[in-house]
Amino acid sequence: MGNNPVQVCDQALTQVFSLLGKRWTGVIIGVLLDGPRRFAEIARSVPSITDGMLSSRLAELRDAGLVERQIIEGPPVATLYRLTPGGAALRPALEELMAWARAHLDGLERAAAG
Repeated sequence: MGNNPVQVCDQALTQVFSLLGKRWTGVIIGVLLDGPRRFAEIARSVPSITDGMLSSRLAELRDAGLVERQIIEGPPVATLYRLTPGGAALRPALEELMAWARAHLDGLERAAAG
């Protein structure tokens, strides 16, 4: 087995993926990178997400300080979500992940379908 010490995953990487690695979270942030959106607009932009799951993910993102919520007085009353400066700072990382996915995952999807 040798004397190689076990490498422990970086704590920052563990923290970021414990939040952003959850289903829908990165996609929601990606939608909000284009600007503030109402709840229903986010729901339409993220196919297959339930209202309950969207509400839960938005609450997690608010708790993490990445998203803020604004109530718009009505009628009708509406809720607007936007990225905080910390959330907007994820743009370069998400753009790099999208570029990587386009370069590397398209082939995997074709192979799985074929």
